[in-house]
Amino acid sequence: MGDTRTIAIDGMGGDFAPQAVVDGLATFARERPGTRFILFGDAAALKVLLDQHPDVRERTEIRHCERAVAMDDKPAQAVRQGRGTSMWDAIQAVKAEEAVAAVSAGNTGALMAMSKLILRMVPGAHRPALVGSWPTANGVSAVLDLGADIAADPGQLIEFAIMGVAFAHAVHHKPDPVVGLLNIGSEDLKGHEAIREAARLMRRSNLGFRFHGFVEGNDISAGTVDVVVTDGFTGNIALKTAEGAARMISDVLRAELNSSIASRLGALVAMPALKRMRERLDPRRVNGAVFLGLNGVVVKSHGGADGLGISRAISVAADMGDSRYRSELETNLSHLARIMETQAPEPQSEEAAK
Repeated sequence: MGDTRTIAIDGMGGDFAPQAVVDGLATFARERPGTRFILFGDAAALKVLLDQHPDVRERTEIRHCERAVAMDDKPAQAVRQGRGTSMWDAIQAVKAEEAVAAVSAGNTGALMAMSKLILRMVPGAHRPALVGSWPTANGVSAVLDLGADIAADPGQLIEFAIMGVAFAHAVHHKPDPVVGLLNIGSEDLKGHEAIREAARLMRRSNLGFRFHGFVEGNDISAGTVDVVVTDGFTGNIALKTAEGAARMISDVLRAELNSSIASRLGALVAMPALKRMRERLDPRRVNGAVFLGLNGVVVKSHGGADGLGISRAISVAADMGDSRYRSELETNLSHLARIMETQAPEPQSEEAAK
């Protein structure tokens, strides 16, 4: 199946696999009839589920895998037993150019480790970054790194910016994304030296995107910029904080709307607006984080995603596969390498060093 629109899918990854995976595949397949699929996992179980969607079945090849990576497997353990698992074989299909992208809702650490081992890094990229789509007041923004690594030096933060801009072009279809560096304040003197140095380099260098400067945590949901760049430690904390706050607000709102007869009557009146708000903030609709910087596209779905969430993750994979992401990334990383060479300090002579 050498189709340029073929997507490899880990059929056994996620809390509700394989049912949710097949449901998501079927939903997406009907939206984009030109796409084909390779579905990896327990062939007997996958066939039973896929036969419920005969219109999709004819565009899907099932490849049997004896094993699956458990959600609680340690990355090193998963890599050791990797070959022959549904996750490993889906990524391998990307390396073999049988598919333009792989999608898995499985163990994040294992998926990252396997993807980096199998696909390696794009020339010029030093570390992968996990990018996600964040609902904002202005639509959606790309935020990275969300936890692929915990630290980043100035050069890596600029690499993340280049990756995030290419992602915003490919998935969010934004022609001229604006980049911001996440910091504890918007003033030039705020933050640690690495982030201040990254900002100085971005301002001085012509990297093909608009740099807004520093942004704060509240700017993420406000949609102040299109691409928010930070290290993985900070990005992951920001993500989990936002998810927790969203769940708390939803729970409190539901409890208050059911707290009295008057509240229930008010809820009936407000129901159309409440439904629109729920749809706008539904995390399933922005599901699908991408490991950027690899020699191939791998999309991580939330482990607890249902069919709708899985279909959105597959949509991200299709958009990335159809885009100029790879060529844009390589061009801009090469340009960054030349810039960093000119910024490097001159080596001191032995006498000067004394």
